[in-house]
Amino acid sequence: MAHRIEIDHRATTRRPAPTMPEACSSGGCGGGPASEPPPPLDVAPVRVEGVEISPEAIAREMQNHPASDPQTAWGEAARALIVRALLLGEAKRLGLATEADDHEPEDDALIRALLEARIEVVPVAGDEERRFYDENAHRFRTPDLFEVSHVLIEPDGDADAASAEAEETVRALIAEVGDDPAAFAEAARGLSTCPSAKQDGSLGQVRLREIAPSLAVVVESLSEGETHREPVRSRFGWHAVRLHRRIAGRVLPFEAVRERIADMLEARSWSQAASDYVAELVARANIEGVQLSRIPAGAGDAR
Repeated sequence: MAHRIEIDHRATTRRPAPTMPEACSSGGCGGGPASEPPPPLDVAPVRVEGVEISPEAIAREMQNHPASDPQTAWGEAARALIVRALLLGEAKRLGLATEADDHEPEDDALIRALLEARIEVVPVAGDEERRFYDENAHRFRTPDLFEVSHVLIEPDGDADAASAEAEETVRALIAEVGDDPAAFAEAARGLSTCPSAKQDGSLGQVRLREIAPSLAVVVESLSEGETHREPVRSRFGWHAVRLHRRIAGRVLPFEAVRERIADMLEARSWSQAASDYVAELVARANIEGVQLSRIPAGAGDAR
């Protein structure tokens, strides 16, 4: 039985003809910096069809497989290089050739040619797109928007005393303005050190990920028309924060996202086909030194 090979599904664009292996897309397969970590102790030689993958190559590849301990990183790196060796070996066995390209290493071009020749993607049917949308409509929802204002008081220096003084200034301001929007706007114009002071402290309509994390947590907890009752710290200083309005996101209609869904499903289909193909190569290969009951995610993927 062929091993189950898990493939990374991050790609979201149409790509019936992939370009290069995922394992090498970030400088892997020996393409990283010259400095190499030492191999972990007690590792057996790694061979594919009797040809050894050098410890130095595996050590270079380890930087692309961060793990909790060197032994695990070593194993993941070895597996990635085994898959690469199998793909290259199969391309050469089939006599595949590629045209020289200054922008693509020859080995990457050979692997790309092999995958183009061997991986066939079944076109996505329209009912599959609709079914995926119906089951995952929440993934196509626009984000909530928040109409937010703030007053920023920056500490006058780096000392703890300066920070404490700025915090107390904001605390007193909050107690004075409360939930009064006009008073908050006046305080922003007169005291805030943020450029938004010219707009009464308004940050406009923002997504939570567009503002400092400490502010985002507070904004999400506020009701419309409410000023947070405590100063909020960020790397910029101390803030008074007010939420004017919350605009709920909405689920996009099917037709607006149909092409994106088709791309996602095609990428998923390609990854599964590549996974199955790599599994076939693994099943019939003579591999020593590493257990291949699990291949690292993305090892057979391509971009």
